[in-house]
Amino acid sequence: MRDRVLAIVSIITQFILEENDLLTNENEIVQELLDIGFEVDEIDAAFSWMENQTLEPLEPSLPSLGVTSQRVFTLRESLMLSLEARGFLVRLRSLGIVDDNVEEEIIERAMSTGEDEVGLKEIKHIAILALFSRAQQQWRKEVDCILDDDWSALYH
Repeated sequence: MRDRVLAIVSIITQFILEENDLLTNENEIVQELLDIGFEVDEIDAAFSWMENQTLEPLEPSLPSLGVTSQRVFTLRESLMLSLEARGFLVRLRSLGIVDDNVEEEIIERAMSTGEDEVGLKEIKHIAILALFSRAQQQWRKEVDCILDDDWSALYH
């Protein structure tokens, strides 16, 4: 069911990125999801998960000291996050898309998803939601780059 819920989250994310207003078109997206074949419980779980991810209180960011660091994953994190997911997080960090606090938030949310390994697709969705919860418009370009796998657009 987790894969289906994340698929729903992906569809909703695409819907939002296409300049649609989810608040006024919620019935439309729900009907589309039902037409695709998703169950009401799965759709509800996806919306609940997104709400929990975006409404969690964020810890205020501390000012950066200009020191670059490399995070070392714990054994549990290494077992829970696929190699591709960990590589993706390292890439986000090295490109400056996420700072230490956002990276930790993404890892914490990924670790709380359950007992199954979190792959690249799942970590992308979690990262997008974390970026949305920080500042939706501020990160729009980065979110588009992540979804399109177009890293060159970050440098233009």
